[in-house]
Amino acid sequence: MERRLSALLVDDERLARVELRRLLASHPDIEVVGEAEDIPGAASSLRARRPDVVFLDVHLADASGFELLDEELGETAVVFVTAMPAHAVRAFEVNALDYLLKPVSPARLARTLERLRSVMAEPRSSSERMLTLDDRVLVQEGAHSELVRVSDVRCIRAEDDYSRLVLANGRELLVHESLKSWEARLPPRHFVRVHRSTVVNLEHVERLSREENDTWRLHVRGIDEPLIMSRRYAVRVRELLA
Repeated sequence: MERRLSALLVDDERLARVELRRLLASHPDIEVVGEAEDIPGAASSLRARRPDVVFLDVHLADASGFELLDEELGETAVVFVTAMPAHAVRAFEVNALDYLLKPVSPARLARTLERLRSVMAEPRSSSERMLTLDDRVLVQEGAHSELVRVSDVRCIRAEDDYSRLVLANGRELLVHESLKSWEARLPPRHFVRVHRSTVVNLEHVERLSREENDTWRLHVRGIDEPLIMSRRYAVRVRELLA
């Protein structure tokens, strides 16, 4: 039997908590273990219950829901629930699992819970949550910030202390983050290092070709030149693509 996931509801409107609890009742593997209407109550429940996820309203009566992030969250995921879409970018900046707009639709909530189950099923060796293909990450290129869906990243190439993201729409973004840092956050079943300077999303691989000198080339959708793949990585890639 799968473990039930525990949820804490934080909203200063009682009817909003009642409605969300009603929607969550359709998912037997989700158990609401507490409710709070303000930051002190939410912090107390968070420390006592250590829920798997907090559904957190941005606008509380006397504070911002973001203040709860000052607490030690551990591996508790955060889903913001609010009527104000303007806070979406900030929510993803703090690595929230998702952002739901009121009134919450059952279908949208179901997608959020799928993401939660996927995240909770991933082994986590560090305090940083592993991303999934459905996640979106905020990347910054110079003064420009942009939300990018993980599944849309075709490959990432190292460029000194920077990395260049090649996206499914053909655009490229140069960001100040190392390839090693990306590799630690991306889902390992999908993103694989194929060279000391390149990580590839296997969802975008079309085929492999073997050269006469026993080297391999990886043909990635939308990238004209095939990527060189070191022999040491070829075995791993072929196993994952089989």
